[in-house]
Amino acid sequence: MLRDTNLILCPINLRHAKLDFGAYDEAIAMCRRRGARLIVATVAPEMERNLNIRDSVAYWTAQLEKFVTDHPAEGVELETVVRKGAVHRQIVKLAEERNVDVIVMESANPKVQDYLLGTTASHVVTHANCSVFVVRG
Repeated sequence: MLRDTNLILCPINLRHAKLDFGAYDEAIAMCRRRGARLIVATVAPEMERNLNIRDSVAYWTAQLEKFVTDHPAEGVELETVVRKGAVHRQIVKLAEERNVDVIVMESANPKVQDYLLGTTASHVVTHANCSVFVVRG
């Protein structure tokens, strides 16, 4: 039996110079197929590397809004969220707080250090209380 999917979370890493939005596109398609709402989220770092950014939450909120404007999700009810902290923990925490049904996220190609240290995607898969759909980049 197909589970009801009412809310999908798609975390976006806006820090990559060349971004691949396969997970975002997949999340939109999944929302359309299932009639679900979408939360698009990004996580601001605790300490911003760029010293020109005084208010990282405000900065990343503007960047996320620009991303959503540049990549419209026509026909999907969408909300943006910016969190601050460790990316892997904030994704899991947001999913739990909002009772998300599915997380759709990118995963970089595995490297040796990924197997030793773990990746954001592997942490989310291991710790999330909901299903996680990982899109390979």
